[in-house]
Amino acid sequence: MLACIGSLAALGAPTAVAQAAAAPQAGRAEPAECRVYAASPYVTPAGRIQASAARLGCSDTALVRIRIKRAVTGTDPVVKSAARRGGNGRVTVALRCAPGVYYSVVTDYRGNTGRSKAVRLSCSATGTPSPAPTTPPVTPTVAPTAAPTLPPAATPTPTASQGSSAQDEVVRLTNVERQAGGCAPLKHDPQLRSAAQGHSDDMAAKNYFSHTSQDGRTMTDRIKASGFRPMSAWAENIAWGQRTPAAVVKAWMNSEGHRRNIMNCAYTHIGVGMADSSRGPYWTQDFAKH
Repeated sequence: MLACIGSLAALGAPTAVAQAAAAPQAGRAEPAECRVYAASPYVTPAGRIQASAARLGCSDTALVRIRIKRAVTGTDPVVKSAARRGGNGRVTVALRCAPGVYYSVVTDYRGNTGRSKAVRLSCSATGTPSPAPTTPPVTPTVAPTAAPTLPPAATPTPTASQGSSAQDEVVRLTNVERQAGGCAPLKHDPQLRSAAQGHSDDMAAKNYFSHTSQDGRTMTDRIKASGFRPMSAWAENIAWGQRTPAAVVKAWMNSEGHRRNIMNCAYTHIGVGMADSSRGPYWTQDFAKH
């Protein structure tokens, strides 16, 4: 499974899939106005469809409601909803999985609304990529229109090993994709590696799959705690179930949200984590720029 996410305060995440998250790019300030965000539904390890929404930058309180809708011919029905009252924070909703196309919508009854991208969920054990939205929305730096011509065996300039052979191979394959798309290779950073490895270890040990740690920490919290500073741009991809570095990088590249993080030329550093478990490997990619 695959996934993408940002820094919300009380949402959830998917199962043998993968997730990805991105933060504001260099030169873009955090939004100060009150806004709401909706994350795309995904399948959890327990076989349930889950989605979450967040309210950020608000000084008042409001009733925040999230609804999961199923895309069908005609009017899309609401299959599950949940609500919470408060200022800033998040709300999560889940239901038993049934194959189909789903999306989530959120409103705070103060005139703020949001909608996620629609995703097709198969409910299979291996899952399909299902990126969650970033918070706040970002538009990654566009790679050059014309990709550079590479010799048949060309590979990015290698960086010093920072982790296991599997972690280093994910970095190498990621840089192969970036170079083919016109982006500079990422430097394997020990601080980002510790943040990524810690999250993979935590997901494997506690049997969950989310960009939000079970103690409430977000991607942003974990990267900051690693000591990587200053941070002008950052993002995260996670995945679960892919057995090899080649398989997980291929899955990320075949998913629009995850590929967008990998091919964002603004990022300069990367950290990779991989933790094995009886349920399959948990993978984390953390991207950042000083």
